[in-house]
Amino acid sequence: MASLQDIGISAAINLLSACAFLIAFAILRLQPVNDRVYFPKWYLKGIRGSPRRSRGVVTRFVNLDWRTYIRFLNWMPAALKMPEPELIEHAGLDSAVYIRIYLLGLKMFVPISILAFGVLVPVNWTGGTLENIKDLTFSNVDKLSISNVPPGSPRFWAHLIMTYVFSIWTCYTLYMEYKTVATMRLRYLAAEKRRPDQFTVLVRNVPPDPDESVNEHVEHFFCVNHPDHYLSHQIVYNANELAKLVSQRKTLQNWWTYYQNKYDRNPSKRPTTKTGYGGFWGTTVDAIDYYDAKIQDLAEKEAAERQRVLNDTKAIVPAAFVSFKSRWGAAVCAQTQLCHNPTIWLTEWAPEPRDIFWDNLSIPYVELTIRRLLMAIALFLLVFFFMIPIAFVQSLANIEGIQKVFPFLKPLIDMKTVKSVIQGFLPGIALKIFLILLPTILMTMSQIEGYTSLSYLDRRSAEKYFWFIIVNVFLGSIITGTAFQQLKSFLEQPPTEIPKTVGVSIPMKATFFITYVMVDGWAGVAAEILRLVPLIIFHLKNTFLVKTEQDRQQAMDPGHLDFSISEPRIQFYFLLGLVYAAVTPILLPFIIVFFTFSYIVFRHQVINVYDQKYESGAKYWPSVHRRLIICLLISQLLMMGLLSTKKLAMATAMLLPLPILTIWFNRYCAGRFESAFSKFPLQEAMVKDTLEKATEPNLNLKEYLRGAYVHPMFKGQEMDRPQVVDEEESNPLVPTKRTSQSTSRYASEANSAAATPTDKHHTSSSAIMEITKSLIRRRFRVFSVLFQSESKKAQTWAVR
Repeated sequence: MASLQDIGISAAINLLSACAFLIAFAILRLQPVNDRVYFPKWYLKGIRGSPRRSRGVVTRFVNLDWRTYIRFLNWMPAALKMPEPELIEHAGLDSAVYIRIYLLGLKMFVPISILAFGVLVPVNWTGGTLENIKDLTFSNVDKLSISNVPPGSPRFWAHLIMTYVFSIWTCYTLYMEYKTVATMRLRYLAAEKRRPDQFTVLVRNVPPDPDESVNEHVEHFFCVNHPDHYLSHQIVYNANELAKLVSQRKTLQNWWTYYQNKYDRNPSKRPTTKTGYGGFWGTTVDAIDYYDAKIQDLAEKEAAERQRVLNDTKAIVPAAFVSFKSRWGAAVCAQTQLCHNPTIWLTEWAPEPRDIFWDNLSIPYVELTIRRLLMAIALFLLVFFFMIPIAFVQSLANIEGIQKVFPFLKPLIDMKTVKSVIQGFLPGIALKIFLILLPTILMTMSQIEGYTSLSYLDRRSAEKYFWFIIVNVFLGSIITGTAFQQLKSFLEQPPTEIPKTVGVSIPMKATFFITYVMVDGWAGVAAEILRLVPLIIFHLKNTFLVKTEQDRQQAMDPGHLDFSISEPRIQFYFLLGLVYAAVTPILLPFIIVFFTFSYIVFRHQVINVYDQKYESGAKYWPSVHRRLIICLLISQLLMMGLLSTKKLAMATAMLLPLPILTIWFNRYCAGRFESAFSKFPLQEAMVKDTLEKATEPNLNLKEYLRGAYVHPMFKGQEMDRPQVVDEEESNPLVPTKRTSQSTSRYASEANSAAATPTDKHHTSSSAIMEITKSLIRRRFRVFSVLFQSESKKAQTWAVR
């Protein structure tokens, strides 16, 4: 295990890196030329104007006001000043709740650290076990861990009691945070402005009908089954090929703009390019004419593909976005089963328009189960085989491994400074490099699974990333980094022995995770605020592609909170804190620094930079809570495994109820709060509808929803829309083109109810009309009785 000196050198390197990033950010953000890079959110809201318009030649690019450089750290208090309600209104509930995860880390680990350093550190330090073992090399860090307590010692009761205390405090903070976030979500939904997804339901797996198209079938079904609330619908087209053509044309348009700007700067020379791939080989041609011709060709293909999609019935997907006249009607449809067959007419709340992942709407519903099964197998294989490079890197990230593979480096490695850098810095950075490409792979797997919203794709990718980190980064680093030669026996031993094997190795890897926290948590977060890559890309676009103010606006890349990556990373720090709180408490201060620094940095980014792709109303919180519970369970099981090797069977048995109670606590929280994140209460829906009707009696909801759920490739195009049913229409019958024996449930039931044995399969339209009228009269009588009953109750209460 590395010594305190090695950890100090690593801390110094990472602190210097973080300070360098912060100083560079403080200077770059003050320059007018970088204003759109570090404050893009205010530009997108139309609040901030370019500081380069009314200045001199030099001051348009460089800030010469020396007083601003003295206050270069004023962004930190400014990031903390905005109240949370204002932050929700400014950035959305998703961003505000995400920041609360860092605050939750501080609420959880600051009291735990105080208790751990006040109780467990003295117990560990005075254990004296390591000093009494001959020929054992250890450092002061080892003396702070549970490894310094002798086997069978009653001192372990302190660790057992603290494990219970830490678990109880963790559950309390999780419960209070779940309650707070659920309240915030309900309050947010109640105060939220009108949005198309509040009135719209996504209907999938529309059954085929021999007499009606998907468009007609959807209209007929909802006019019959939701006659009082159905408003309109938008069928879904498979426009994936069209989207590819549009994307290609935009790329070519950028190249055309680049060469046109180049020619405008130097009209004496026409720019040229080569016709081969990437413009590196092939025939030399005039660049402007070449790209202009390619753009025209793609435009023709695009128009032809658009017409094919609109006219080809095979391009219509058996799904539709169905809109209702009220939120109450949409809530009833989205949260109930529409048909006796649970595999057809499947409904769910429609994502907001910018949250839709259009590519997956064209996937047949029957394929989804197969796709998800294949991706589950692929995830298992990815997690398993990725341990091979992790093991290789971890074996090299120590002195013995490097000397064995590269013996000629032994004189350099023996140098004290180099040795400290290798042990304190190299392991964390090597692991970080291996994790760069992983999120892209996991997101692709989630897309293959067929989920239809970007928010759900992020949640699924976060789930995969979390388990990958648990198996490969945490367990893989512990096992392969300390006992790679025992890996085979570890895989072959019974499951009950796994916590024991891992628990023994945990204290030995504390310094590795300390360096990882510093590399990824300290320097990594500081690099996030610098935004070096967006800075370079913006200036490249601004130099070669920007011609107008609108082009400059499009060149901005505000970025967004990537929940699929950032959430599992945060939860990994929760896992480290919970596991090492009772084992090696020296890790906790490093985690607290990470949560504090991240809270300030990401609050600043959310206020000034990030522009979220969607707003889900913090739907991801139940997943965050569940994964934190998993982290707590892992810490408890590993503590049981560790204590079982310390010749204290009674203490191990005393910990058995803890995981059971934790699982019960998770089930209680799910039953208490989870429905607030998946369902919209009918009471709240009715309240919002009533208030809206009172405040906006002339609202044209049909016009408001028009085009909201049209495929982006058809925006601005005239689409074939169904006629909206008039609320005052006296004839409630729905016209249909059905002439054969219908496969539709609602038609067959009406026919069978009115038909005699001789005309059972050929019910006349007049008979259907009579049945429908009788049903309407019956429903009216029921409503009249209910109304009279309620009126009598009201009179009775009035008399009392």
